[in-house]
Amino acid sequence: MDRKNASIAECLLFVAGEPVLITELARAMESDTAAVKTLLYEMENAYRDEERGITLLVTDDTAQLISNRKYIEYVERLVQPEQKKSVSQSMLETLAIVAYKQPVTRAEIESVRGVRCEYAVTQLQKLGLIAAVGRKDVIGKPMLYATTDDFLRKFGLHNLTELPPLQMEEPTEEEEVQPV
Repeated sequence: MDRKNASIAECLLFVAGEPVLITELARAMESDTAAVKTLLYEMENAYRDEERGITLLVTDDTAQLISNRKYIEYVERLVQPEQKKSVSQSMLETLAIVAYKQPVTRAEIESVRGVRCEYAVTQLQKLGLIAAVGRKDVIGKPMLYATTDDFLRKFGLHNLTELPPLQMEEPTEEEEVQPV
């Protein structure tokens, strides 16, 4: 690993404090995007292997220095955070549908869940876990929703391919639809 460029990237990410587009990092470092991405992945592995207090989270488009989740109890003791608003079961179900089927319309989410989801979609947008990404080219032009980089960070994912495989439960005999 190129120590000088790693130090430069670390400094830039520390100063930014938020996710930084890899293309912007490459521009600031006067390097090409592929080389910076390779460097970031090497840095991410080194941080993990050294079990440092901070770590690097690299998504497909961004990089950010974050605290190591291993030490969260110590961080909580220090900052004594306010209780965060919890995510309800309906919001988690909605988020899972968006994550696995994106881009998806609200009607498509409701079709899977079998209930209205306007509140859950609105709350997930407020939390920054999903965002409107366009409109579907059908009558009415409904809004399409997809997960955000905040979603990836919250769940510690680099990209959506790291989502666990979708497992569908087989209906029980009582739940099976009987022919009429």
